[in-house]
Amino acid sequence: MSDSINWAELLAQSIDMSKFASLPSTVKLPALPHAVTRFMERANDPSADIKELAQIIETDSGLTLELLRHVNSASLGLRHRANNVRQALALLGVRRSKNFVISTGMQAAVTARKSKLINQTCFWNASLQKALFARDVADMLETDAETAFFGSLLQDYLLPVLTNDLFQPYVDFVESRIEQPETLSEYERSHFGWDHALAAAGLATRWHLPDDLVCCILFHHHGLVPFRNARLKHTPVTAVAISALLPDQMRQQYRGLEMLIALESEWPEFDLQALAEEVDRKQETSGLGVRNDFPLARRCQNARSEKRDYKDGSLKTAALA
Repeated sequence: MSDSINWAELLAQSIDMSKFASLPSTVKLPALPHAVTRFMERANDPSADIKELAQIIETDSGLTLELLRHVNSASLGLRHRANNVRQALALLGVRRSKNFVISTGMQAAVTARKSKLINQTCFWNASLQKALFARDVADMLETDAETAFFGSLLQDYLLPVLTNDLFQPYVDFVESRIEQPETLSEYERSHFGWDHALAAAGLATRWHLPDDLVCCILFHHHGLVPFRNARLKHTPVTAVAISALLPDQMRQQYRGLEMLIALESEWPEFDLQALAEEVDRKQETSGLGVRNDFPLARRCQNARSEKRDYKDGSLKTAALA
């Protein structure tokens, strides 16, 4: 289980900060809003109380509105409503509040930077779909669903920045996708010496995010490897890695849907289409204000109809290699 894992130690063994330091100067990494930075600093101090934390949130009207909307949304299913920030923090608890505040701050920081390649509305819609999907998968794995949700929501948060500041290499990837490596991460490592997962995890470490959340970001493009790892299987890392196989604008994982279909044979409880339909239902009723113009179930429909092509096992083997 995830409680038995020393996430700080795993992170220290896995992340090479020297590669993060080699990001070109042309990449302008986003800065968190001051209220978010201050909140994270005080929330990590055991002496801080909810009154103080609420006062920090209230200095940012946008963050205050998003927090109240999140806590009172149908997606959380809380029995009580919050009328003010202090009540919202009390209902969420400090740990869940930290995850929400950091994810909202990151989204605000990234959205403020216009991307020439990525449609921001579609991007955040897909990110929410992946997050809802990861939460359900985490429940099935009997692990921390909230860390899985926020880890999945943040897995690609740096892509709008990187694709804008390093525009041409990413355009080349998109325009000749079928000729490129199976994953975007492989392409990035071959061209830059690092990938967006490492860059995002490195920045998240500088922002002092929880170690398990950083690991979710760092390992999100490891496909089904965490699922097959006895130590990591029942952790949020696995749920996030599985969610990363879902389709997105850039087709980051070329055979992602094939791998998810193959997973149905390996894990009988896993039903891709049923999970996708549940994600669409939750997004529709969440009250989070994110339009679902591209339902996940519709995008997975072709994959379901092609399941018969995998019965001989040949494509399944290729997808899981």
